Amino acid sequence: MITVHHLNNSRSQRVLWLLEELNLHYRIQHYQRDPLTLLAPPELKAAHPLGKAPVISDGELTLAETGAIVEHLVDTYGSGRLKPAAGSPEHSDYLFWLHHAEGSLMPPLVMSLVFARLGQPPVPWLLRPLARKLAAGVRRAYLQPQLDALLSHTDHSLARNGWFAGPVFSAADIQMSFPLETARARGFLGREHPHALDFLQRIHARPAYQAALEKGGPYAYGAD
Repeated sequence: MITVHHLNNSRSQRVLWLLEELNLHYRIQHYQRDPLTLLAPPELKAAHPLGKAPVISDGELTLAETGAIVEHLVDTYGSGRLKPAAGSPEHSDYLFWLHHAEGSLMPPLVMSLVFARLGQPPVPWLLRPLARKLAAGVRRAYLQPQLDALLSHTDHSLARNGWFAGPVFSAADIQMSFPLETARARGFLGREHPHALDFLQRIHARPAYQAALEKGGPYAYGAD
């Protein structure tokens, strides 16, 4: 039995969705973030030394990192589903977007969250105006241009192919869902990205996506 160590409002939601798409049986070990720090609880370190989600247990295997988990589940249980054939043009796109999500798109989104919190507790109140000014400058000069370029490239790819690895839904779409949901929640994704917004509407309508949300619990993008 596969066990998903699932932290609320985290990347582990994608793992639940993938398991639903593959129609696999699994159980969920739930963890809740600290309401003040938003960090994972210490108990998660019992599943993996880093204490971060997602983590899965699959027999004797314990595996962290969303991309690694996605590849393991698709390769082990997919039977050819959710992954283009090796050597096809779509397979190259699949590999790119599978790793682009965490390697290129998520880092500036995480930075945006960190800088947004500079004007909030526990920063001393006397320093908060300066911290907000600093955060706004970083967002305007660095984060916004980076994200504009990344999200424009994403939107153009969806306009061309419909999905991230060609015309057929794949695990790359699951992997890319989290940064796009996060970008929209933080105001970086808007009407200038119509194909990305359409992508989000289409994945929300998938029964497996809805089942994963029902089992994983309420979800707020932007905490991770």
